[in-house]
Amino acid sequence: MKEVLEDAEKRMKKSIAVLSSDYKSIRAGRANPAVLDKIRVNYYGAPTPINQLAAVSVSEARVLTIQPWDMSISREVVKAIETSDLGINPQFDGKIIRLSFPPLSEERRRDLVKEISKMCEDCKVSVRSIRRDTMEKLKSMEKKSEITEDDLKSAEKKTQNLTDEYCKEAEQTCEGKKKEIMEI
Repeated sequence: MKEVLEDAEKRMKKSIAVLSSDYKSIRAGRANPAVLDKIRVNYYGAPTPINQLAAVSVSEARVLTIQPWDMSISREVVKAIETSDLGINPQFDGKIIRLSFPPLSEERRRDLVKEISKMCEDCKVSVRSIRRDTMEKLKSMEKKSEITEDDLKSAEKKTQNLTDEYCKEAEQTCEGKKKEIMEI
């Protein structure tokens, strides 16, 4: 029974971690190296993340600089950024690639808030799905007489408490990101 609850908690934590990771990749108007995490560059035939090919840093509040360690791939990095869904045109001066993040329009901010809310809801659905799986495992354990009815009730209560805790954490993460997006 303990293993089932630990597994459920581990899976719920993972759902929150995925939500946080997804939020980091959303462009919020200021420079954040995490927006490049999903972009892959064709490096000698292998799709490679930019942060493994170059030094990525925030030079100003709205400017990211990318300095490739191997200058021969600079054009590939620029091409990968241009073909991504980032929506920013890189400036390349021969040594450094600069990404200037324009301020977000009010309409774009509202769209991002809707997207963030949807991601949060998906995370909460995932957490509830984990709860359902856990409850089914516990009930089958009780049917097989591996645990008592009292143990089942106790475990169900703990599972519900975990679910409430992680749904609340998802909500708090969502509110923080919404606040960041709406901040001008």
